[in-house]
Amino acid sequence: MRANGHTFVFLSQVYVPDPAAVGQHLADAAEELVRRGNRVVVFTASRGYDDPSAEYPRREMIRGVDVRRVPLASFGKSSIPVRMLGGILFVLQVIVRSAFLRGIDAVVVSTSPPVGSFGAVVIGMMHRAPVKYWIMDVNPDQMIALGMIGERDLPVKIFDWLNRVILNRAADVIVLDRFMAERINRKVDVSNKLTVLPPWAAEDPDSVVEHAENPFRKLHGLDGKVVVMYSGNHGPSNPLTTIIEAARRVCDDPRLVLMFVGGGVGKREVESAGCPNIRSLPYQPQSELRYSLAAADVHLVTVGDQIPGIVHPSKVYGAMAVARPILLIGPDENHVADLLDENDIGWHVRHGDVDGAERILREIAGADPEVLAEKGRRARDVMRGIGGKSAACGRLCDVLEKGL
Repeated sequence: MRANGHTFVFLSQVYVPDPAAVGQHLADAAEELVRRGNRVVVFTASRGYDDPSAEYPRREMIRGVDVRRVPLASFGKSSIPVRMLGGILFVLQVIVRSAFLRGIDAVVVSTSPPVGSFGAVVIGMMHRAPVKYWIMDVNPDQMIALGMIGERDLPVKIFDWLNRVILNRAADVIVLDRFMAERINRKVDVSNKLTVLPPWAAEDPDSVVEHAENPFRKLHGLDGKVVVMYSGNHGPSNPLTTIIEAARRVCDDPRLVLMFVGGGVGKREVESAGCPNIRSLPYQPQSELRYSLAAADVHLVTVGDQIPGIVHPSKVYGAMAVARPILLIGPDENHVADLLDENDIGWHVRHGDVDGAERILREIAGADPEVLAEKGRRARDVMRGIGGKSAACGRLCDVLEKGL
């Protein structure tokens, strides 16, 4: 450790090797801080976020990061009360354990669990350390937008109070896009300490695996097929109904495969579609992402109509990093729509426009491969233009280290 290195404590219910995107991004940041000569201690749950049957070691060093996992902190995502219980127990345990750490210079917290910010504030006060708040989704806004809870319900009032506490207490607030910045500033004006930093691709390969050399395509019999892939969480913030209805209409086209990779409650809709050209796979190991993502010809991104500014569509970066065009299903105003409008890297259909989605699927199935490849190259060029994963993660860590 360098002489001026600092000690960071990360609070996150999810962390690698759990496949959830939040944990992967936090791991990238933690590992970069270690490379810079800092000490990083991560408190996380001992069981999987999406799959609580997955159990991880209670303590281990992962690429220089001291990962400490607590029990009874993740019970799956079957209901809001179950998720809340896991989150509250996680926070209480972390507060107690952090009391025995010495020399904490900064506390880094994201939004998994949503109540994690309370723990960060308490730990920050105990150790007189600044809190760095990295917002990846916004609650109670998400629960309200998805109809899970009413605007006047008691949990909403509690979350709104907690938001005001953490936003006022945080030394720095990091959001993922301009829509999220606007929403957060309406809660508390934090413009003087707010930074907009889009996340990065979980896998940013130096070269893209060609179809003919891709073991994932061979394993799943995709040679000669045009693959439209959805990769990531199948959650209510990412509705799939429009594309599934369109897929049912193109079942007569043997060239086309729609592959849904990942997990979440939306998998039930995918697996009950009853269409031979729809395939469903679980999350792939991070070591295999460069193959699974590159196996697609086009990547599907969906954004719920009420979701812009609440949840950021981070899966788009993995698709762009492997030079694949984007088929967006979502409203006119969202971050991915901005990318498409500015760079001509795909297609945009609104939710409910099944005719439009069907037309584009048939267009993709019959497209000249070079047309798809050119859109994909432009997508990869956009990622390279901002410096890729290394530069994006570096900018985030600059904010985390600021003022220490």
